[in-house]
Amino acid sequence: QVQLVESGGGLVQAGGSLRLSCVASGSIFRTMGWYRQTPGKQRELVATIGGRTIYADSAKGRFTISRDNAKNTVYLQMNSLKPEDTAVYYCYVEKIFSGVAYWGQGTQVTVSS
Repeated sequence: QVQLVESGGGLVQAGGSLRLSCVASGSIFRTMGWYRQTPGKQRELVATIGGRTIYADSAKGRFTISRDNAKNTVYLQMNSLKPEDTAVYYCYVEKIFSGVAYWGQGTQVTVSS
């Protein structure tokens, strides 16, 4: 059974930094990453890491995604945060071979101006 445990969200001032972590268990994962969602909007890609690393344009140059395969953990280092980065951030993983996807419960990131 796949389980995802997210941590690292919180309240930060504009220009500050946060680091999100997601520990995955129950399988080996081909792709791991982060999406975010604000009320009334669709969930959107932030960054994923697998065979290649993909960043949303809004994340390029400010966010860095990394993973520790030994710990089955994916990280998102977010620097130079802006109020528009305020959202619920969701961990995302895809199982190796099957590609079945799973979501974390979400962690709130709030950036004050």
